[in-house]
Amino acid sequence: MYSDAIHEATRFIQKRFPKPIDTAIVLGSGLGPLADLIEDPVILDYHEIPHFPTSTIEGHEGKMYLGTLGDKTILAMKGRVHYYEGYDMKEVTFPIRVLALLKVKQLILTNACGGIDDSLSPGDIAYLTDHLSFFCPSPLRGLNLDEFGPRFKDMSEIYTPALIEKALAASQATGIPIKPSIYAFFPGPRFETPAEIRALKTLGATSVGMSTVPEAIVARHSSLPVLGISLITNKAAGLSASKLSHQEVQEAASQASQKLVTLIHQILITL
Repeated sequence: MYSDAIHEATRFIQKRFPKPIDTAIVLGSGLGPLADLIEDPVILDYHEIPHFPTSTIEGHEGKMYLGTLGDKTILAMKGRVHYYEGYDMKEVTFPIRVLALLKVKQLILTNACGGIDDSLSPGDIAYLTDHLSFFCPSPLRGLNLDEFGPRFKDMSEIYTPALIEKALAASQATGIPIKPSIYAFFPGPRFETPAEIRALKTLGATSVGMSTVPEAIVARHSSLPVLGISLITNKAAGLSASKLSHQEVQEAASQASQKLVTLIHQILITL
């Protein structure tokens, strides 16, 4: 059963790293270097962890780092799986259920995404205030997991205001600007069409990507506080002269990674 698999994976991690975990962070495309912040880590390959899904995408290494950062205990997921890889939503969000059972105090979800709003340019960092999940098959579909949350969970504050305040304080302390964003989920693996981007802009989306939203929904169902951080790697389809490519996303993420590392480090030590 799905619930049994979640418990089995959780027990495996707890045996390898029995300490309570303050903050977990999921690292998106090209953002793996953030895991290097962790001191004296226990490193688990996703293949080792029972039932844990493994990524097929370049830039998603598939390792879990558990260790300390100052006086904080950190779990970093270096890579995630996506719906477009052929996984169903329960598999995509399986790690988040495990994090909830590990009783992680808060979760940071990072991603590399396209900017829709004129205010978001490649290299910018944004914090999520909300999202559009119209194109996201619900990860809560099917039999409810009562031990995590109710059948119909309120989703009005998926991205926790108190954590957003911490991010804004970290931005001020480091001098690294961050901008608000409403993130739209698209299933991929194709990039969106210019017409789709125009529609999303009309609906209020300011950025677009292929991850994060399913994880955020399941975290909210599990009452796990969430901070969403996006690295804008490109202008969305139809908003620039260049054609979109995964290589472009990785290169932009690599170029801006040090800035993001500095910001996330400041956020982590204050949580």
